[in-house]
Amino acid sequence: MNVIDTPTRIAPPERIRFKLEGRSVALDGRVHATRGDLADVSLAGVLFSAHYARAIKLTCVAAGAPLLSAPGATAQAVSELLRGDIFHALDFTTDWAWGFCGHDGYVGYVRREALDALEEATHRITAPCAPLFSAADIKAPVVDYWPRSAVFAGEEDGAFIMTGEGFIHSRHAKTIGEKETDWTAVAERYLGQPYIWGGRGHRGVDCSGLVQVALEQCGISAPRDTDLQSEGIGSPLPGDVPLRRGDFVFFPGHVGIMTDGDRLLHANAHWMAVVVEPLTDVVARLQAEHADPIIARRRIGA
Repeated sequence: MNVIDTPTRIAPPERIRFKLEGRSVALDGRVHATRGDLADVSLAGVLFSAHYARAIKLTCVAAGAPLLSAPGATAQAVSELLRGDIFHALDFTTDWAWGFCGHDGYVGYVRREALDALEEATHRITAPCAPLFSAADIKAPVVDYWPRSAVFAGEEDGAFIMTGEGFIHSRHAKTIGEKETDWTAVAERYLGQPYIWGGRGHRGVDCSGLVQVALEQCGISAPRDTDLQSEGIGSPLPGDVPLRRGDFVFFPGHVGIMTDGDRLLHANAHWMAVVVEPLTDVVARLQAEHADPIIARRRIGA
């Protein structure tokens, strides 16, 4: 007698259910992951979409990866991922991933090759460009130069941090949990770096990117764009209060950090670099297009 096995019934996957209350609302596409055909499932209660997706958490393993407005090499850069940054991917094609950055929620496309499985960073490089030695010795051959980025699985070896690719001197890096206290000093380390639209410090930086990474290294989260920063950083500073080191001054589409009561540190397209110059010079240069160029002043702390 032949025995015929009965196929095992497999329960269908549990469906994600939600209820949209009221009308679907318009959201800021820069920081809310939604496009014509797809949206982040976390938005399901406020936004109608044909499809929703749950994000996959990945790590940027490239030294720097542009975040683009569209899936193509010629698309405009809107921000940048640095090595060790988290990216929440919602959709994949052969060459691109679409989703949002973990540090600020900014939405865009990143090349798939720049992303890999989630990996925890142990250190971050603070030097503009840290030599990677072949051995734990300053006289050892230099095998590469690493820009400001994260270091994975770094182990202390005397005055060096051992990685899978070589050794970084501990003077050029800090542990991930070790925070700075002076964001102006952090920003000053970027002096002379080229101005690059959308840059956050790999090979260049823009004005709001400089502010964001300087605050981030001090353990303070900040939005990506100047209009969001002008409402989300610190508190408004009345016009009759003198400026001091660490204050933020906002202009139409631009932002800088005061190094003292008179000088502004900023990444700008006029000099195409990160520079320090008198605030009065910046105001005078912008008055050709704006009668009152300063639109906001913000301060963190008392």
